[in-house]
Amino acid sequence: MKKKEYVVRFGVSMENELLEKFDRLIQQRGYTNRSEAIRDMIREKFVEEAIEKDKVCFGIFSFVYDHNKRELEEKLTDIQHEHFDKIISTTHIHIDRDHCLEVVVMKGRASELKKIADLALSIKGVKHGKIVLTAV
Repeated sequence: MKKKEYVVRFGVSMENELLEKFDRLIQQRGYTNRSEAIRDMIREKFVEEAIEKDKVCFGIFSFVYDHNKRELEEKLTDIQHEHFDKIISTTHIHIDRDHCLEVVVMKGRASELKKIADLALSIKGVKHGKIVLTAV
Protein backbone atom coordinates (compact mmCIF):
# COMPACT_ATOMS: atom_id res chain seq x y z
CA MET A 1 0.00 0.00 0.00
CA LYS A 2 1.35 3.42 -0.94
CA LYS A 3 2.16 5.84 1.87
CA LYS A 4 -0.20 8.82 1.93
CA GLU A 5 1.52 12.02 0.84
CA TYR A 6 0.86 15.23 2.70
CA VAL A 7 1.29 18.70 1.27
CA VAL A 8 3.44 20.95 3.43
CA ARG A 9 3.29 24.72 3.15
CA PHE A 10 6.45 26.75 3.60
CA GLY A 11 7.50 30.31 2.90
CA VAL A 12 10.13 31.52 0.47
CA SER A 13 11.79 34.90 0.65
CA MET A 14 13.43 36.52 -2.37
CA GLU A 15 14.24 39.86 -3.88
CA ASN A 16 11.37 41.60 -5.67
CA GLU A 17 13.24 41.70 -9.00
CA LEU A 18 13.89 37.94 -8.88
CA LEU A 19 10.25 37.27 -8.00
CA GLU A 20 9.07 39.40 -10.94
CA LYS A 21 11.32 37.43 -13.31
CA PHE A 22 10.04 34.18 -11.84
CA ASP A 23 6.43 35.26 -12.26
CA ARG A 24 7.09 36.11 -15.93
CA LEU A 25 8.73 32.72 -16.44
CA ILE A 26 5.87 30.77 -14.89
CA GLN A 27 3.36 32.74 -16.93
CA GLN A 28 5.30 31.98 -20.16
CA ARG A 29 5.33 28.28 -19.29
CA GLY A 30 1.64 28.22 -18.44
CA TYR A 31 1.76 27.42 -14.74
CA THR A 32 -1.33 28.41 -12.78
CA ASN A 33 0.61 29.12 -9.60
CA ARG A 34 4.09 29.42 -8.12
CA SER A 35 3.84 26.16 -6.18
CA GLU A 36 3.49 24.08 -9.34
CA ALA A 37 6.51 25.80 -10.89
CA ILE A 38 8.67 25.34 -7.79
CA ARG A 39 7.75 21.63 -7.54
CA ASP A 40 8.70 21.09 -11.20
CA MET A 41 12.00 22.95 -10.77
CA ILE A 42 12.89 20.78 -7.76
CA ARG A 43 12.00 17.59 -9.65
CA GLU A 44 14.12 18.76 -12.58
CA LYS A 45 17.12 19.20 -10.26
CA PHE A 46 16.69 15.64 -8.97
CA VAL A 47 16.67 14.35 -12.56
CA GLU A 48 19.85 16.33 -13.30
CA GLU A 49 21.46 14.86 -10.20
CA ALA A 50 20.55 11.31 -11.22
CA ILE A 51 22.11 11.88 -14.64
CA GLU A 52 25.25 13.42 -13.11
CA LYS A 53 25.57 10.44 -10.73
CA ASP A 54 25.28 8.08 -13.71
CA LYS A 55 22.15 6.37 -12.42
CA VAL A 56 19.81 4.35 -14.61
CA CYS A 57 17.72 6.67 -16.71
CA PHE A 58 15.77 6.83 -19.94
CA GLY A 59 17.04 8.46 -23.09
CA ILE A 60 15.39 9.64 -26.25
CA PHE A 61 17.95 9.89 -29.00
CA SER A 62 16.82 11.46 -32.27
CA PHE A 63 18.97 12.01 -35.31
CA VAL A 64 18.71 12.83 -39.00
CA TYR A 65 20.84 11.12 -41.60
CA ASP A 66 21.35 10.86 -45.34
CA HIS A 67 19.98 7.49 -46.33
CA ASN A 68 21.89 7.60 -49.63
CA LYS A 69 25.22 7.46 -47.79
CA ARG A 70 26.73 4.07 -48.53
CA GLU A 71 26.68 1.52 -45.68
CA LEU A 72 25.40 4.14 -43.22
CA GLU A 73 22.17 2.32 -42.36
CA GLU A 74 24.15 -0.90 -41.76
CA LYS A 75 26.51 0.90 -39.39
CA LEU A 76 23.63 2.46 -37.48
CA THR A 77 21.87 -0.90 -37.23
CA ASP A 78 25.10 -2.55 -36.04
CA ILE A 79 25.39 -0.01 -33.20
CA GLN A 80 21.82 -0.72 -32.16
CA HIS A 81 22.38 -4.48 -32.24
CA GLU A 82 25.58 -4.14 -30.20
CA HIS A 83 23.58 -2.31 -27.54
CA PHE A 84 20.27 -4.17 -27.87
CA ASP A 85 20.02 -4.56 -24.10
CA LYS A 86 19.72 -0.78 -23.72
CA ILE A 87 17.39 -0.10 -26.64
CA ILE A 88 13.67 -0.29 -25.95
CA SER A 89 12.27 0.96 -29.24
CA THR A 90 13.27 2.52 -32.54
CA THR A 91 11.12 4.55 -34.91
CA HIS A 92 12.21 5.30 -38.46
CA ILE A 93 10.65 8.17 -40.41
CA HIS A 94 11.24 9.08 -44.05
CA ILE A 95 11.59 12.86 -44.18
CA ASP A 96 12.13 13.16 -47.94
CA ARG A 97 13.89 11.28 -50.77
CA ASP A 98 17.30 11.72 -49.13
CA HIS A 99 16.83 12.06 -45.38
CA CYS A 100 15.52 9.92 -42.56
CA LEU A 101 14.76 10.66 -38.93
CA GLU A 102 15.38 7.95 -36.38
CA VAL A 103 14.13 8.08 -32.80
CA VAL A 104 15.65 5.59 -30.38
CA VAL A 105 14.24 5.10 -26.87
CA MET A 106 16.80 3.66 -24.46
CA LYS A 107 17.22 2.67 -20.82
CA GLY A 108 20.53 2.41 -18.98
CA ARG A 109 23.17 4.37 -17.13
CA ALA A 110 23.45 7.94 -18.40
CA SER A 111 27.04 7.49 -19.55
CA GLU A 112 26.15 4.35 -21.51
CA LEU A 113 23.30 6.07 -23.33
CA LYS A 114 25.45 9.09 -24.15
CA LYS A 115 28.12 6.77 -25.54
CA ILE A 116 25.61 5.08 -27.88
CA ALA A 117 24.43 8.48 -29.13
CA ASP A 118 28.01 9.66 -29.64
CA LEU A 119 28.85 6.53 -31.64
CA ALA A 120 25.95 7.16 -34.01
CA LEU A 121 26.61 10.90 -34.30
CA SER A 122 30.24 10.30 -35.24
CA ILE A 123 29.36 8.33 -38.38
CA LYS A 124 29.74 10.20 -41.65
CA GLY A 125 26.32 10.88 -43.13
CA VAL A 126 24.58 11.52 -39.81
CA LYS A 127 23.60 15.17 -40.16
CA HIS A 128 22.74 15.99 -36.55
CA GLY A 129 21.09 14.60 -33.49
CA LYS A 130 20.42 15.02 -29.81
CA ILE A 131 19.90 12.86 -26.76
CA VAL A 132 17.54 13.87 -23.98
CA LEU A 133 17.85 12.05 -20.67
CA THR A 134 15.36 11.76 -17.85
CA ALA A 135 15.04 9.73 -14.67
CA VAL A 136 12.31 8.68 -12.29
